[in-house]
Amino acid sequence: MPSRTSSLPGGAAGMLAFALICGTAVGYTPSVADLDATARAVGNQREIAERVGRSVFATKWSAEVSQISANSLNGHLIVGIRIWGVKFHQPLTRGDFVSEVVALVEKTFAAAPATEEIDLWASVPIAVAKGVIVSGDLAKPTSRTVFSITVRRGEAPAALRLRASRGDAGVFWDERWARSAFKAPA
Repeated sequence: MPSRTSSLPGGAAGMLAFALICGTAVGYTPSVADLDATARAVGNQREIAERVGRSVFATKWSAEVSQISANSLNGHLIVGIRIWGVKFHQPLTRGDFVSEVVALVEKTFAAAPATEEIDLWASVPIAVAKGVIVSGDLAKPTSRTVFSITVRRGEAPAALRLRASRGDAGVFWDERWARSAFKAPA
């Protein structure tokens, strides 16, 4: 008994197969958040980094999120979030920046409930001369950290906001950067 496709005239069987494949491929178009989550995820728990990324990249942040890492060691899950401390999408006050940090932390814990700790840092590029080695064992740094904070699960958002604003324990602010990066509060 002949198959259905073999009874189709000419190249119709091939066209039908092509149409079915294309229909399946076109049926799902990934969102920008999906694409960013995949492109910017790293670590030994990449699927968790991508899940966090889909949540994080669903929001348009003033400070660009450049990388999300998820790493597990001996059953402890740590997520890292790197943001750029330059070229904000809109002007920020220091308080606005802290609010974005708190919101990023909340979204991350919600997207990856097993996370014990989040390390979030902001970097700025360092100019390097032409011909300088920027990768490998002899690499010169191409960015520097200007803000960092470590957040353990269970820290209340209000306590996190206060700690980040003050620069208390576990928080680093490069004050020279902070003086020039933010607009004055209204």
